[in-house]
Amino acid sequence: MKAKEIVKKVGSGVKHFLHMKYNKYIITLVIGILVVGFLGDNSVVAHLRNKQRINELKRDVAINIAATKANQEQVYKLQTDPKAIERVGRERYFMRADDEDVFVLSDDEPITEISLEDETVE
Repeated sequence: MKAKEIVKKVGSGVKHFLHMKYNKYIITLVIGILVVGFLGDNSVVAHLRNKQRINELKRDVAINIAATKANQEQVYKLQTDPKAIERVGRERYFMRADDEDVFVLSDDEPITEISLEDETVE
């Protein structure tokens, strides 16, 4: 078959479809399915987006439950063990006893360039 014959047959099929008695119902049905399926609030795209968001929220809930459990254990230790209170005071708030010296070590990068502009020489 030549291309012209194929185009002619497709064209006659389209003309036949357009002249069908129930054509307006079929077109309305197809457009309705497209609108409901892809454009509405309950569309397939919105459904997939909501499913992805639910999975993200479930992951966040699991992380928060683990953090809550760790915090509850820490609170229990702080309520029952006086040495835990002392350890937290020393580590977080740099508290010390009267006869102690505390040295704070920093994880910052060391200064590699020394500037003498602010120094005065006498």
